[in-house]
Amino acid sequence: MPDATWPISIDDVYAARTRIARHLPPTPLRSYAALDAAVGHGIRVLVKHENLNPTNAFKVRNALAAMSVLTGEERAQGVIAATRGNHGLGVAYAGHLLGVPATLCVPVGNNPEKNEAMRGYGAELIEEGRDYDESLLVASALMRERRLVLVHGTNNPHVVAGAGTLTLEIVEQAEHLDAIVIAVGGGSQAVGALTVLRALRPDVAVYAVQAAGAPAIYESWKAQRPLTLSAADTFADGVATRSAYEMTFPALVAGLAGFVTVTDAEIAEALRLLLRTTHTLVEGAGAAGLAGLLALRDTLAGKTAAVILSGGNIDAETLRRVVTREI
Repeated sequence: MPDATWPISIDDVYAARTRIARHLPPTPLRSYAALDAAVGHGIRVLVKHENLNPTNAFKVRNALAAMSVLTGEERAQGVIAATRGNHGLGVAYAGHLLGVPATLCVPVGNNPEKNEAMRGYGAELIEEGRDYDESLLVASALMRERRLVLVHGTNNPHVVAGAGTLTLEIVEQAEHLDAIVIAVGGGSQAVGALTVLRALRPDVAVYAVQAAGAPAIYESWKAQRPLTLSAADTFADGVATRSAYEMTFPALVAGLAGFVTVTDAEIAEALRLLLRTTHTLVEGAGAAGLAGLLALRDTLAGKTAAVILSGGNIDAETLRRVVTREI
């Protein structure tokens, strides 16, 4: 049963998978000899291709899991969320499938291609705030003003359960697994993984990674208490958050085997490596797991480790800068 440390149970993850299965087929888990060779240290890398989901990101799982439990009245009222893109894409896509009006609050200057994609699913976009955290304040105010249902990207048990479904697939797809390295923005993906592995594969270690320019949860984990930082500075917008989150932080403290930070240059190098070895598109947050694995090579030498390509929604200009080594 969920408690103060573990906000969901394995049964919640199974229930979420049942609800979303007709909309989302499992994503592939693949290995690449060239990637193994590049990582070295005898590590076998398993790559979970969440960038092949309908919205090109894992967060469509979260949104469908959360919005599929709304009552008829709540669906008619509509939902609101704050986002840098992938959570909003998931909410917009789920709203399109389920007939639920969606309002999405994004920071000023947000990824224009993500904005375009969210509008393409019929969502109303409100561009206000300097970053995700400020856009969340805007969303919270509009929730009360318009009487909408807030689909928080992290502090929602159905969201965390939806994220857990990807690790459920990994457990079923991987013949052998020693560790998973997971990029953390809010922590739904990592806590979903910890919940599944705690129940089904307690021998598998979970390591977290954050961008060095947006290390709020890493610093909180080290301090053993939630912290809020003044800035989140990274091109990996999917992990550009400034706070630890009430629903996920206790489980991260209790369950993680380790936590590292990586620079934007290291994330960009991992992104280039993924382009070269997997030949699929990935964004900064999606490459951060591999950057973390590279930082943990000594720890994970000789092991089989999974990384999650959590999203592929990189905009053309950022991709150009990565490919031309301007980052």
